[in-house]
Order: sequence, then C-alpha cells, then structure tokens
Amino acid sequence: MSKPTTVEEYLLTLQEERVEPFVKLRDLFKKKLEPQFKECINYGMVGYVVSKEDYPDGYHCDPKLPLPYINLANQKNFIAVYHMGLYATPELKDWFVTEYAERCKYKLDMGKSCVRLKKMNDIPYDLFDELLDKQTKEDWINIYESSIKR
Repeated sequence: MSKPTTVEEYLLTLQEERVEPFVKLRDLFKKKLEPQFKECINYGMVGYVVSKEDYPDGYHCDPKLPLPYINLANQKNFIAVYHMGLYATPELKDWFVTEYAERCKYKLDMGKSCVRLKKMNDIPYDLFDELLDKQTKEDWINIYESSIKR
C-alpha cells in the first residue's frame, strides 16, 4: 500500500476506533491554527506548518520543506501529537505537563515533543484547545529562529 499524499487519504488509513478522536483533534487543530498554519502531509503525518510563502527559509534540516509546527499521527498503539512548541519552550511544556495531570485520569506519556494518546476515552481536548492559543505563527518563527544557528 502506498503512503497517503493527502489528508483525506491519511484519514482512510485510521483504525475504526481511532477515527472519531483523530478527526476531533484534527478539527480542533484546523479551527485553531488555520489560516496561520497550513495543513498538509508532513513527514508522513497530518502536519500544520508555516508555509514557504510565509517563511521562505523553510526548515533548517531540509530548507525545501516548510517549517513544521504540529503533527498529528496515527501510530501502531496510539495517536501522537508532535508539538514543536512544547519541545522548544520549557515554560509551555511545564504548563502542559501540570495541566495534563490535573485533567486526565491516566499518566501522561510524553517524549520531547510527542504526546502519546493511548486512551481514546481520556483525550483532553480542552487542554489541546488552550495549548493551541498559546503561540502564534510569529511566536513560533521567533522561537525557532532564536534556537537555530544560522
């Protein structure tokens, strides 16, 4: 099977029990992030990026690619939210970790930027809603530029 090249194709790959929570997260991301960030397939996931029109330098790891901000992925055992702002902004990550513990009954499973959502009935949509209000496109570009060496 070939890899999805559109978000619509990606949605068709979801397991039945993941469709509702994935689509709910995607709808929230679209509502909160567009038009500042463009939805696309990014690194094989549903991504929200700063377009090349808005940030021509692109991503320093591969300048041909737009600057990534958030990705939403269907993994083998969980839905993953990769939020680069959590990785690059310690205060934001601290806030998120504290709030997650207060709002969810299950322990947070998190990497550097990856939040692993294993319990489909315990996804803190309200927390992600608040998280998406905490950085603008301009904030993200400034944080990104201050963290890389050019």
